[in-house]
Amino acid sequence: MIPKIENLKRIEETGIVAVVRAENPEQALKIADAVKAGGIQAIEITMTVPGAIDVIRELAETYRNNEILIGAGSVLDAETARACLLAGAEYIVSPCLDEDTIKLCNSYQKIVMPGAMSVTEVHKAMQYGADVVKIFPATLFGPKIIKAIKGPIPQAPLLPTGGVSLDNVKEWINAGSFAVGVGSELTAGAKKGDYEEVTRTAAEFVKRIREARQGS
Repeated sequence: MIPKIENLKRIEETGIVAVVRAENPEQALKIADAVKAGGIQAIEITMTVPGAIDVIRELAETYRNNEILIGAGSVLDAETARACLLAGAEYIVSPCLDEDTIKLCNSYQKIVMPGAMSVTEVHKAMQYGADVVKIFPATLFGPKIIKAIKGPIPQAPLLPTGGVSLDNVKEWINAGSFAVGVGSELTAGAKKGDYEEVTRTAAEFVKRIREARQGS
């Protein structure tokens, strides 16, 4: 088992988590393959995908040599989190702050990223033992929310999700984001069956994040 700290470094280095929402399991699997081909290693299968836990299990079996880092998103409670971890998820992402889910993930020594919208919630998440705090929905605030939170809590590792696009991803990174979560802006091509477009978009996100960190 790869230590949690190594998986956190892996997410931070690439700087992006692909948020996969799909109409069916087959589409979710194709999206996962497409974003991997574009260089994104952290892939989050949301619980809104039909048969999401089975999708996680299949990806864990297909990529058993850790070619990708599989996570579960839209997890609302500890029971669902445990089912996802047992299926092969290496990290759990929530849209909200649930202490029991954080405790459960820490018991399994797996990464947990609860959702928060305010300084108070970010502080509570870190007190509870969150590894990264998901700022959601980030589209309501824009990159300035990252700087605002890191003013009083500079040590907070923040992952904005919602509203991150190719046009503004550099702003999010420059504001101090640990990484970004990207869904529809990344996977739009899948709706028309163009998975090569998904791969190209993934590669462009990875490139722009790298450029932002290099100051170019």
